[in-house]
Amino acid sequence: MRKCVLIWINFIAYPLVIAEDWPVDFLGIVQSAKTRPWIGYLTAVFAPLAASLVRTLLDESLIGYPFITFFPAVIVVALIATPPAAIFATLFSAILASRLAFDSGGYFVPQSTSAWIGVGLFFFICAAIIALAHNLSLTLLKLDSAKNELAALNFDLENRVVARTDEVTRANEQLIREGAARQEAEEQARQSQKMEAIGQLTGGVAHDFNNMLAIVIGNLDLAKRRIANGDVDIVRFLDNGMDGAKRAAQLTRRLLAFSRKQPLSPAIIDTNQLVRGMEDLFRRTLGERIDIEFVLAGGLWRTKIDPGELESAILNLAVNARDAMPDGGRLTIETMNARLDEAYAASNAEVSEGQYIVVAVTDSGTGMPDDVVNRAFDPFFTTKDVGAGTGLGLSQVHGFVKQSGGHIKIYTELGQGTTIKIYLRREFDALTEQSDNAEKLDTRLPLGSSAEIILVVEDDAAVRQTAVNALRELGYTVNEVASGAEAIQFLEKQPNIALIFTDVVMPGLSGRQLAEVVKVRWGTIPILYTTGYTSNSIVHNGMLDAGVQLLEKPFSLDQLARKVRNVLDKSVA
Repeated sequence: MRKCVLIWINFIAYPLVIAEDWPVDFLGIVQSAKTRPWIGYLTAVFAPLAASLVRTLLDESLIGYPFITFFPAVIVVALIATPPAAIFATLFSAILASRLAFDSGGYFVPQSTSAWIGVGLFFFICAAIIALAHNLSLTLLKLDSAKNELAALNFDLENRVVARTDEVTRANEQLIREGAARQEAEEQARQSQKMEAIGQLTGGVAHDFNNMLAIVIGNLDLAKRRIANGDVDIVRFLDNGMDGAKRAAQLTRRLLAFSRKQPLSPAIIDTNQLVRGMEDLFRRTLGERIDIEFVLAGGLWRTKIDPGELESAILNLAVNARDAMPDGGRLTIETMNARLDEAYAASNAEVSEGQYIVVAVTDSGTGMPDDVVNRAFDPFFTTKDVGAGTGLGLSQVHGFVKQSGGHIKIYTELGQGTTIKIYLRREFDALTEQSDNAEKLDTRLPLGSSAEIILVVEDDAAVRQTAVNALRELGYTVNEVASGAEAIQFLEKQPNIALIFTDVVMPGLSGRQLAEVVKVRWGTIPILYTTGYTSNSIVHNGMLDAGVQLLEKPFSLDQLARKVRNVLDKSVA
């Protein structure tokens, strides 16, 4: 029975209540009837009357079913009205239906036991219908209320999301503005630091160059004055002036090393042999108060490096170590093989993973505080007293090592000492090239002959005249031109030249372009370049191009003599 009632309720109520596209707001009607009792009672009157009319019209078809058309009426009233109205509809329906019973005899009150049983069963079913329909309508109203609340919550949530999105957008825009402002401030700070570094650099250069120029100019003035007075004893003044000029040249070389612009002539070397060969130099330079120990690794890998610059770098580190041990101490120079992994390379700028050979210089001195370590490689930064150092030693080493594709690292502890490690790339070529440093042991000045004709190509007249005079002093026959174009015109008339000594950077035809023309037209004439600043035309990645011979400005007569002789002898061989 309960299932039948539920089927009836679902059959009537479900399309009216659940379907969202139903044109009538059924829940609105239910809410109105619940809050306005007269609507429910009006429905309780008309619904049974309509059911009675339908039952009368279908009399022949529904004989034996006097209550059947009244169940829908009760269901409708129970769904949309209050329980009292539904009870009224049940009683009214029972009265109307009793007239249709088989034995009613037209009376409103049942006249037989079976009729009372039928009416009782009708009341029982209607009571169940009223209870179920009332609960269903309440549930539907609660569901509708929940839907409305959910819609309100969704609307509120959407508004909050929109507001929060706007807030986040504004915060993001503010963050972007702050980031841009911070970036601009950082850029200004970096620019300020750059300008400060440039100011420090130029100030240091000006200071040191002024000192060196004072030496040169002062001694030349003294020599000139002595000669004017008939005194020819001016050698010491010239020596002092030369010493000042050499110091200026060394300062320039250090600046080029710091800026990674010095031309390097790398060779595959045995680093152990190079370090061992510096032992006498170390002992002469560092003095007797420093104990020197060499710990050279067996099976040390080869590296490709400029041997002269590596010697200078190691010596610079040794001198710094000596200065960190004013009361004497121990200096250890150690070589080893090492591998830098990805993690180390990622945590250190300009470092690539791979295999390296290491030259470590360790002292037992005072050590360095963190602020000194952070600035140790800055140009002209020094902890020494005024006049005791230029502050370019470590910056020169740093520039040379970086230009050579290596890495340098400081390990220090206050009161315990410092270790500075130079990491140099392993060279897998097994061949070992011997450097030309051995020629320095020969103190004799190599001379030329008048049969050897040298063409000097230099756009600066004073520099050109100096080179011409120096070469003629060495015994060569010298011709001079001021440009590459003039050199080609001269060679067309006199191609029998033993050597072309040319500047690299010149207006019009550069030294390298001149060499290319000479190679095409005259073939085998050797070229010796000279320059005060390396050019990309002969230097790439800091290394001299293969076969290129270079003499850096400024050069001494001895350097010029040896380099020219070396190039000429190689061309003959």
